[in-house]
Amino acid sequence: MVTIAKMPPKDTVTVTDNRTGQTIEIPITHNSIPATAFKALKTAPPSDGSDDTDNTSNGLRILDPAFLNTAAIASTITFIDGDAGFLMHRGYPIEQLAEKSDFLETAYLLIFGALPDQAQSDTWRFEVMHHTFLSSDVTKVIAAMRYDSHPMSIFTATFAAMSAFAPEANPALQGRNLYLQNAEVMNKNIIRILGKAGTVAAAAMRVRMNRPLISPRADYSYCENMLYMMDAVSNGEDYRPNPVLVKALDTLFVLHADHEMNCSTAAMTHVGSSLVDPYSAVAAAAAALYGPLHGGANEAVIRMLERIGTPAAVPEFLRKVKTKEELLFGFGHRVYRNTDPRSAIIRSVADSVFAVCGTEPLIAVATALRDAALADPWFQQRRLYPNVDFWSGLIYKALGFPLDFFPILFAVPRVAGWLAHWKQSLEVPGGVKIWRPRQVYVGEKRRDWVPVGQRERREVASHREGVLELPHYQSKRRVEAKL
Repeated sequence: MVTIAKMPPKDTVTVTDNRTGQTIEIPITHNSIPATAFKALKTAPPSDGSDDTDNTSNGLRILDPAFLNTAAIASTITFIDGDAGFLMHRGYPIEQLAEKSDFLETAYLLIFGALPDQAQSDTWRFEVMHHTFLSSDVTKVIAAMRYDSHPMSIFTATFAAMSAFAPEANPALQGRNLYLQNAEVMNKNIIRILGKAGTVAAAAMRVRMNRPLISPRADYSYCENMLYMMDAVSNGEDYRPNPVLVKALDTLFVLHADHEMNCSTAAMTHVGSSLVDPYSAVAAAAAALYGPLHGGANEAVIRMLERIGTPAAVPEFLRKVKTKEELLFGFGHRVYRNTDPRSAIIRSVADSVFAVCGTEPLIAVATALRDAALADPWFQQRRLYPNVDFWSGLIYKALGFPLDFFPILFAVPRVAGWLAHWKQSLEVPGGVKIWRPRQVYVGEKRRDWVPVGQRERREVASHREGVLELPHYQSKRRVEAKL
């Protein structure tokens, strides 16, 4: 009898290319493998001399649309265990931060990696709150916006404009290594951006109300100051927002401060990898969050609940969800598989807000929807449960914020996470590399250009296939004219 000794386990994965028989051994680090290792698996280019559009001679590529299983960076900031429903920042569970910390302290933790001691806390809060003012030139940009502009349009445009008003913070003018070699400049602009984010949000609210902008109060807390700038009648008014509502908004800001490498954070780090100034990178991240698949989820929840109307209509709505006649918002998550740890915290915040502002009428519909979905095997099998967006929209509505303002209440705290990941990406060992994803080309092979008069006629039936004539709104006296 021959005994075969069992090989000890190794932190590697062995891959064999069945096209060539070539085998490579790839090291596993932190349960990940480097995608570049697959470049060693090469085949010969086409023997007929045609273009090698598959780039076979440059090695195998990894195709992962929407980054479903691709890690773009190694991070020490946020950890999510989707199966266990667990979230922590720099090692601290989100439940502890929401209960015991506040937004500015959590922002410091995200950005600098540790909770501040008393001296650091005092300095941090002083600097952030004394960088909340906007220059008169920036306020002119905001004031030029239409009253019916979407608040996120104002937020995104304002941060893009700030880049033009801070030439000393622009690597394109001061040298590409500005933020790589000067930590003081980096910290100053982190503080500037975080301080001004709340002011820009409040200004967006004032624009839609057609009211003059209110100057910030450096002696107030971050969320207290933001609510003050939204609601004060005039500058210098002795108005103080309700402390219960301030605490509620602050807790929501802690919950939204960071959530690992999501769409907007990826945009921040991707754009930041070009070494552009952080104002432009924040504008890019804000534009990503503006999209309805990202920052507009809690707004969609409210519209869904309004469409359902009453608790009695919930069963019929869920039936339509199952038959794909309706979309269900505020349930499930790309990362979490059992529960969103933030949703339980946010439910208690809702109760405190309702105690001050009155119960939101849609809460009865939301509760009936939650209970029915959680008890239904169809939703259980698909792991669809209420997430943070399900309750946050109800809180914002109870606080009196218009629906289109919800995304900006997501963006302001997320600025802290964006800045933390941006800072980390510039301090990565080995130096910054510009993010440049590969693609898999599946288009036409090489072909020759043909003069327009000799081309075959193309029937264009829709705007997806080509250009159809568009309506032109002009004087009837020029109806026959071509623009």
